[in-house]
Amino acid sequence: MGDVRSDIREFLSSRRARISPEQAGLPAYGGNRRVPGLRREEVAMLSGVSVDYYVRLERGNLAGASESVLDALASTLQLDEAEREYLFDLARASGPSRRAARKPASAVRPAVQQVLEAMADAPAWVRNGRHDILAANRMGRALYSPVFQDTRRPVNTTRFIYLNPAARAFWRDYDQVAKDAASMLRLEAGRNPHDAELIRLVGELSTQSELFRERWASRDVVFHRSGLKRLHHPIVGNLDLNYESMELPSEPGLVMNVYTAPAGSPTADALRLLASWAASQDGENVAAEAAQRS
Repeated sequence: MGDVRSDIREFLSSRRARISPEQAGLPAYGGNRRVPGLRREEVAMLSGVSVDYYVRLERGNLAGASESVLDALASTLQLDEAEREYLFDLARASGPSRRAARKPASAVRPAVQQVLEAMADAPAWVRNGRHDILAANRMGRALYSPVFQDTRRPVNTTRFIYLNPAARAFWRDYDQVAKDAASMLRLEAGRNPHDAELIRLVGELSTQSELFRERWASRDVVFHRSGLKRLHHPIVGNLDLNYESMELPSEPGLVMNVYTAPAGSPTADALRLLASWAASQDGENVAAEAAQRS
Protein backbone atom coordinates (compact mmCIF):
# COMPACT_ATOMS: atom_id res chain seq x y z
CA MET A 1 0.00 0.00 0.00
CA GLY A 2 3.00 2.26 0.23
CA ASP A 3 4.30 4.04 3.32
CA VAL A 4 2.26 6.66 5.15
CA ARG A 5 4.49 9.56 4.07
CA SER A 6 4.01 8.77 0.39
CA ASP A 7 0.27 8.30 0.94
CA ILE A 8 0.10 11.78 2.51
CA ARG A 9 2.19 13.32 -0.27
CA GLU A 10 0.14 11.81 -3.07
CA PHE A 11 -3.20 12.53 -1.41
CA LEU A 12 -2.52 16.19 -0.65
CA SER A 13 -0.96 16.91 -4.04
CA SER A 14 -3.82 15.18 -5.89
CA ARG A 15 -6.46 17.10 -3.93
CA ARG A 16 -4.59 20.38 -4.49
CA ALA A 17 -4.38 19.70 -8.23
CA ARG A 18 -8.14 19.45 -8.63
CA ILE A 19 -8.98 22.85 -7.07
CA SER A 20 -8.76 25.80 -9.46
CA PRO A 21 -8.00 29.33 -8.20
CA GLU A 22 -11.54 30.31 -9.15
CA GLN A 23 -12.99 27.46 -7.06
CA ALA A 24 -10.88 28.62 -4.13
CA GLY A 25 -12.05 32.21 -4.51
CA LEU A 26 -8.69 33.49 -5.74
CA PRO A 27 -8.18 35.82 -8.70
CA ALA A 28 -6.51 34.07 -11.66
CA TYR A 29 -3.70 36.24 -12.93
CA GLY A 30 -2.69 35.32 -16.46
CA GLY A 31 -3.34 32.08 -18.26
CA ASN A 32 0.03 30.37 -17.90
CA ARG A 33 0.14 28.34 -14.70
CA ARG A 34 2.82 25.66 -14.49
CA VAL A 35 0.80 23.42 -12.19
CA PRO A 36 -2.82 22.27 -12.35
CA GLY A 37 -4.96 23.53 -9.54
CA LEU A 38 -3.63 25.50 -6.61
CA ARG A 39 0.02 26.23 -5.92
CA ARG A 40 1.50 25.23 -2.58
CA GLU A 41 1.82 28.87 -1.52
CA GLU A 42 -1.87 29.42 -2.28
CA VAL A 43 -2.88 26.46 -0.15
CA ALA A 44 -0.66 27.77 2.65
CA MET A 45 -2.17 31.25 2.46
CA LEU A 46 -5.77 30.00 2.41
CA SER A 47 -5.05 27.62 5.31
CA GLY A 48 -3.33 30.24 7.45
CA VAL A 49 0.05 28.52 7.67
CA SER A 50 3.49 29.39 6.34
CA VAL A 51 4.60 28.11 2.96
CA ASP A 52 7.51 26.24 4.55
CA TYR A 53 5.17 24.51 6.97
CA TYR A 54 2.73 23.47 4.25
CA VAL A 55 5.59 22.14 2.11
CA ARG A 56 6.65 19.96 5.08
CA LEU A 57 3.06 18.71 5.42
CA GLU A 58 2.76 17.83 1.75
CA ARG A 59 6.07 16.01 1.88
CA GLY A 60 4.41 13.59 4.27
CA ASN A 61 5.12 15.09 7.67
CA LEU A 62 1.64 15.37 9.20
CA ALA A 63 2.89 14.24 12.62
CA GLY A 64 2.06 16.89 15.18
CA ALA A 65 -0.31 18.84 12.93
CA SER A 66 -3.07 20.26 15.10
CA GLU A 67 -6.74 19.59 14.54
CA SER A 68 -7.24 23.24 13.59
CA VAL A 69 -4.55 23.00 10.90
CA LEU A 70 -6.07 19.79 9.52
CA ASP A 71 -9.51 21.41 9.53
CA ALA A 72 -8.12 24.41 7.65
CA LEU A 73 -6.47 22.14 5.08
CA ALA A 74 -9.69 20.18 4.64
CA SER A 75 -11.60 23.41 4.07
CA THR A 76 -9.05 24.85 1.62
CA LEU A 77 -8.90 21.62 -0.39
CA GLN A 78 -12.70 21.30 -0.26
CA LEU A 79 -12.54 17.76 1.07
CA ASP A 80 -15.76 15.85 1.50
CA GLU A 81 -16.57 13.88 4.66
CA ALA A 82 -14.76 10.72 3.58
CA GLU A 83 -11.68 12.63 2.41
CA ARG A 84 -11.56 14.59 5.66
CA GLU A 85 -11.67 11.38 7.70
CA TYR A 86 -8.91 9.93 5.52
CA LEU A 87 -6.73 13.02 6.10
CA PHE A 88 -7.15 12.73 9.88
CA ASP A 89 -6.43 8.98 9.72
CA LEU A 90 -3.20 9.68 7.82
CA ALA A 91 -2.23 12.25 10.42
CA ARG A 92 -2.80 9.76 13.24
CA ALA A 93 -0.87 7.07 11.37
CA SER A 94 2.12 9.40 10.88
CA GLY A 95 2.35 10.32 14.56
CA PRO A 96 4.44 8.64 17.25
CA SER A 97 3.67 5.05 18.05
CA ARG A 98 0.36 4.68 19.79
CA ARG A 99 -1.43 1.78 21.39
CA ALA A 100 -1.66 -1.23 19.14
CA ALA A 101 -4.08 -0.69 16.29
CA ARG A 102 -7.34 -2.61 16.35
CA LYS A 103 -6.99 -5.88 14.49
CA PRO A 104 -9.77 -6.13 11.88
CA ALA A 105 -12.26 -8.83 12.78
CA SER A 106 -12.24 -12.12 10.90
CA ALA A 107 -15.35 -13.69 12.46
CA VAL A 108 -18.65 -12.72 14.07
CA ARG A 109 -20.26 -13.71 17.36
CA PRO A 110 -23.09 -16.29 17.19
CA ALA A 111 -25.56 -13.59 18.26
CA VAL A 112 -24.74 -11.57 15.14
CA GLN A 113 -25.39 -14.63 12.96
CA GLN A 114 -28.72 -15.05 14.75
CA VAL A 115 -29.68 -11.46 13.88
CA LEU A 116 -28.90 -12.18 10.24
CA GLU A 117 -30.98 -15.36 10.22
CA ALA A 118 -33.90 -13.52 11.86
CA MET A 119 -34.12 -11.32 8.75
CA ALA A 120 -35.42 -14.22 6.68
CA ASP A 121 -36.92 -12.17 3.84
CA ALA A 122 -34.10 -9.68 3.30
CA PRO A 123 -30.65 -10.55 1.96
CA ALA A 124 -28.11 -9.52 4.58
CA TRP A 125 -24.46 -10.07 5.37
CA VAL A 126 -21.67 -8.72 7.56
CA ARG A 127 -18.29 -7.60 6.24
CA ASN A 128 -15.09 -6.18 7.66
CA GLY A 129 -13.12 -3.23 6.29
CA ARG A 130 -11.24 -5.48 3.85
CA HIS A 131 -14.60 -6.44 2.30
CA ASP A 132 -14.43 -10.03 3.54
CA ILE A 133 -17.97 -11.37 3.99
CA LEU A 134 -17.78 -12.92 7.45
CA ALA A 135 -21.40 -14.02 7.83
CA ALA A 136 -24.60 -14.03 5.77
CA ASN A 137 -28.15 -15.26 5.98
CA ARG A 138 -29.61 -17.67 3.43
CA MET A 139 -30.96 -14.87 1.25
CA GLY A 140 -27.63 -13.07 1.40
CA ARG A 141 -25.80 -16.17 0.21
CA ALA A 142 -28.38 -16.64 -2.54
CA LEU A 143 -28.20 -13.02 -3.69
CA TYR A 144 -24.41 -13.09 -3.84
CA SER A 145 -24.19 -16.68 -5.04
CA PRO A 146 -21.68 -15.80 -7.82
CA VAL A 147 -19.38 -14.31 -5.16
CA PHE A 148 -19.76 -17.36 -2.89
CA GLN A 149 -18.66 -19.67 -5.70
CA ASP A 150 -15.08 -18.71 -4.83
CA THR A 151 -13.54 -21.59 -2.90
CA ARG A 152 -11.57 -19.27 -0.63
CA ARG A 153 -13.09 -18.31 2.70
CA PRO A 154 -14.02 -15.74 3.61
CA VAL A 155 -15.12 -14.58 0.19
CA ASN A 156 -14.09 -11.03 -0.67
CA THR A 157 -16.32 -8.80 -2.78
CA THR A 158 -13.52 -6.55 -4.04
CA ARG A 159 -11.47 -9.56 -5.18
CA PHE A 160 -14.55 -10.78 -7.04
CA ILE A 161 -15.14 -7.35 -8.62
CA TYR A 162 -11.63 -7.03 -10.01
CA LEU A 163 -10.49 -10.58 -10.63
CA ASN A 164 -13.60 -12.53 -11.66
CA PRO A 165 -14.94 -11.87 -15.20
CA ALA A 166 -18.45 -12.75 -13.97
CA ALA A 167 -18.52 -9.49 -12.00
CA ARG A 168 -19.16 -7.40 -15.11
CA ALA A 169 -22.37 -9.30 -15.77
CA PHE A 170 -23.41 -9.39 -12.09
CA TRP A 171 -23.25 -5.62 -11.48
CA ARG A 172 -25.17 -3.67 -14.11
CA ASP A 173 -23.27 -0.48 -13.17
CA TYR A 174 -19.92 -2.26 -12.96
CA ASP A 175 -17.69 0.79 -13.53
CA GLN A 176 -19.17 2.69 -10.59
CA VAL A 177 -19.08 -0.41 -8.37
CA ALA A 178 -15.40 -0.97 -9.19
CA LYS A 179 -14.56 2.67 -8.48
CA ASP A 180 -16.42 2.62 -5.15
CA ALA A 181 -14.79 -0.66 -4.07
CA ALA A 182 -11.26 0.67 -4.56
CA SER A 183 -12.16 3.96 -2.87
CA MET A 184 -13.61 2.17 0.15
CA LEU A 185 -10.50 0.00 0.40
CA ARG A 186 -8.30 3.13 0.24
CA LEU A 187 -10.31 4.60 3.15
CA GLU A 188 -9.74 1.42 5.17
CA ALA A 189 -6.01 1.60 4.39
CA GLY A 190 -5.96 5.01 6.07
CA ARG A 191 -7.61 3.59 9.18
CA ASN A 192 -5.44 0.46 9.33
CA PRO A 193 -2.27 1.09 7.29
CA HIS A 194 -0.42 -1.82 8.91
CA ASP A 195 -3.12 -4.49 8.43
CA ALA A 196 -1.12 -7.35 6.91
CA GLU A 197 -4.15 -9.00 5.29
CA LEU A 198 -5.18 -5.71 3.69
CA ILE A 199 -1.65 -5.16 2.40
CA ARG A 200 -1.69 -8.63 0.84
CA LEU A 201 -5.09 -8.03 -0.74
CA VAL A 202 -4.05 -4.69 -2.27
CA GLY A 203 -0.86 -6.33 -3.55
CA GLU A 204 -2.80 -9.20 -5.13
CA LEU A 205 -5.26 -6.86 -6.82
CA SER A 206 -2.54 -4.48 -7.99
CA THR A 207 -0.56 -7.33 -9.51
CA GLN A 208 -3.48 -8.92 -11.34
CA SER A 209 -5.74 -6.01 -12.34
CA GLU A 210 -4.71 -2.98 -14.36
CA LEU A 211 -8.11 -1.40 -13.63
CA PHE A 212 -7.50 -1.73 -9.89
CA ARG A 213 -4.06 -0.13 -10.24
CA GLU A 214 -5.68 2.84 -12.00
CA ARG A 215 -8.43 3.19 -9.40
CA TRP A 216 -6.00 2.80 -6.51
CA ALA A 217 -3.69 5.45 -7.95
CA SER A 218 -6.54 7.99 -8.03
CA ARG A 219 -6.32 8.28 -4.21
CA ASP A 220 -10.11 8.65 -4.08
CA VAL A 221 -11.97 7.68 -0.91
CA VAL A 222 -15.69 7.24 -0.37
CA PHE A 223 -18.27 6.24 2.22
CA HIS A 224 -20.77 3.59 1.14
CA ARG A 225 -23.73 3.88 3.49
CA SER A 226 -26.93 3.57 1.46
CA GLY A 227 -28.19 3.66 -2.08
CA LEU A 228 -29.36 1.53 -4.98
CA LYS A 229 -27.72 -1.73 -6.05
CA ARG A 230 -28.44 -2.76 -9.64
CA LEU A 231 -27.67 -6.45 -10.13
CA HIS A 232 -28.26 -9.08 -12.76
CA HIS A 233 -28.69 -12.32 -10.86
CA PRO A 234 -28.02 -15.51 -12.87
CA ILE A 235 -31.21 -17.13 -11.55
CA VAL A 236 -33.83 -14.36 -11.18
CA GLY A 237 -32.54 -11.68 -13.55
CA ASN A 238 -32.40 -7.93 -12.95
CA LEU A 239 -32.74 -6.59 -9.42
CA ASP A 240 -32.97 -2.98 -8.23
CA LEU A 241 -32.27 -3.19 -4.50
CA ASN A 242 -32.14 -0.54 -1.82
CA TYR A 243 -29.25 -1.15 0.54
CA GLU A 244 -28.33 0.13 3.97
CA SER A 245 -24.86 -0.31 5.47
CA MET A 246 -24.91 -0.17 9.26
CA GLU A 247 -21.91 -0.21 11.55
CA LEU A 248 -22.20 -2.65 14.46
CA PRO A 249 -21.39 -0.77 17.70
CA SER A 250 -20.64 -4.02 19.52
CA GLU A 251 -18.30 -5.17 16.73
CA PRO A 252 -15.96 -2.26 15.85
CA GLY A 253 -14.95 -2.37 12.20
CA LEU A 254 -17.83 -4.59 11.09
CA VAL A 255 -20.68 -3.44 8.85
CA MET A 256 -24.02 -5.11 8.18
CA ASN A 257 -25.47 -4.72 4.68
CA VAL A 258 -29.21 -5.26 4.26
CA TYR A 259 -31.01 -5.29 0.89
CA THR A 260 -34.73 -4.57 0.38
CA ALA A 261 -37.21 -3.78 -2.39
CA PRO A 262 -40.50 -1.85 -2.35
CA ALA A 263 -43.56 -4.06 -1.88
CA GLY A 264 -45.21 -4.95 -5.16
CA SER A 265 -42.17 -4.08 -7.26
CA PRO A 266 -40.69 -6.46 -9.85
CA THR A 267 -37.62 -6.80 -7.61
CA ALA A 268 -39.80 -7.84 -4.64
CA ASP A 269 -41.33 -10.55 -6.84
CA ALA A 270 -37.84 -11.62 -7.92
CA LEU A 271 -36.70 -11.85 -4.29
CA ARG A 272 -39.55 -14.29 -3.59
CA LEU A 273 -38.35 -16.41 -6.49
CA LEU A 274 -34.83 -16.16 -5.12
CA ALA A 275 -36.04 -17.37 -1.71
CA SER A 276 -37.65 -20.42 -3.36
CA TRP A 277 -34.46 -21.16 -5.25
CA ALA A 278 -32.37 -20.78 -2.08
CA ALA A 279 -34.63 -23.21 -0.22
CA SER A 280 -34.31 -25.75 -3.02
CA GLN A 281 -30.53 -25.38 -2.97
CA ASP A 282 -30.50 -26.04 0.77
CA GLY A 283 -32.60 -29.15 0.21
CA GLU A 284 -30.21 -30.43 -2.45
CA ASN A 285 -27.23 -29.82 -0.15
CA VAL A 286 -28.88 -31.72 2.71
CA ALA A 287 -29.64 -34.64 0.39
CA ALA A 288 -26.09 -34.70 -0.94
CA GLU A 289 -24.63 -34.68 2.58
CA ALA A 290 -26.96 -37.53 3.60
CA ALA A 291 -25.90 -39.56 0.57
CA GLN A 292 -22.23 -39.03 1.45
CA ARG A 293 -22.78 -40.22 5.04
CA SER A 294 -24.56 -43.37 3.84
